[in-house]
Amino acid sequence: MSTDPYGAPTGSTPQPLGPPNPGPPSPGDIEPLPHQPAAAADVKEVKFTRAAALWSAVIIGLLILIVLLIFIAQNTESAQFAFLGWSWSLPLGVAILGAAVCGGLLTVAVGTVRLFQLRKAAKRNLKAARR
Repeated sequence: MSTDPYGAPTGSTPQPLGPPNPGPPSPGDIEPLPHQPAAAADVKEVKFTRAAALWSAVIIGLLILIVLLIFIAQNTESAQFAFLGWSWSLPLGVAILGAAVCGGLLTVAVGTVRLFQLRKAAKRNLKAARR
């Protein structure tokens, strides 16, 4: 007789691991817990709130900050940079982080201008609809 990888002999019937099943409980044996709702209609779905979104954004921002700090700490070699006649030397990690921040600020500026354009157009359309 051989055994399977778990040590049970093959060809034999499997043995239950716990006490024998006494069968289904009778209706008198089941008592509802005090914290359970009486009906399914009483259960309300938990919604995603602005506070939850804020906490998610804070956690994601902190994780990104940790990754950036590790990147800067590992890229401390100084590099030469030149732009429009200016020349300077910075650690590579700081230079890349600065470029990313400048790109983010440019994106925010363009997005802000677009939001003002959309608000102006929405106000104009609202005034035209009221006439």
